[in-house]
Amino acid sequence: MKIKLHKGDLPDGLSLGPLVAIDTETLGLNPYRDRLCLAQLSAGDGVCHAVQFAAGEYAAPNLRRMLADPAVTKLFHFARFDIAMFRRYLKVDCKPVYCTKIASKLVRTYTDRHGLKDLVRELLGIELSKEQQSSDWGAAELTEKQLAYAASDVAHLHALKTALDTMLAREGRTHLAQACFNFLPARAELDLAGWEEIDIFAH
Repeated sequence: MKIKLHKGDLPDGLSLGPLVAIDTETLGLNPYRDRLCLAQLSAGDGVCHAVQFAAGEYAAPNLRRMLADPAVTKLFHFARFDIAMFRRYLKVDCKPVYCTKIASKLVRTYTDRHGLKDLVRELLGIELSKEQQSSDWGAAELTEKQLAYAASDVAHLHALKTALDTMLAREGRTHLAQACFNFLPARAELDLAGWEEIDIFAH
């Protein structure tokens, strides 16, 4: 996949179409402690646009506009975390969304392995390397290996969505998946408000 690195925002006038695969890289998994470092996006055309953020510099008007655009579906794997990071750092409500992890949990009930690497291996026959997952994403200059890893996280989401949509339709769960996707922005808001470990639907 070809990688285009942008500092701070997407270029003016860039259109990625109605379905954009998105992922983020952060310093950790705590949205208040661990800042957003990178957002990578792909239209499914073999090109990854990676937006690198310096600490405290999150204006990114072009990216924010795209994330909030109701005509663009944002395609994630584990959308709950990425949506929360965008809300926390870019101050944007990201919708509409599609999450391949949720779709997988609704149709791949024969396994408890719903990570991106497992999905890509089973549904697409491709092996992903996770070697750079726990590297320093806050570095001023990212390595070629880091950028290649970041690109790989969005390279296959369009194909995964196609495969999972077929399985959702086959099992009659498309409407249930859509209801879950619609709830994700509220779920992310609950996480940021302190209910990340609490099931509000439990007795």
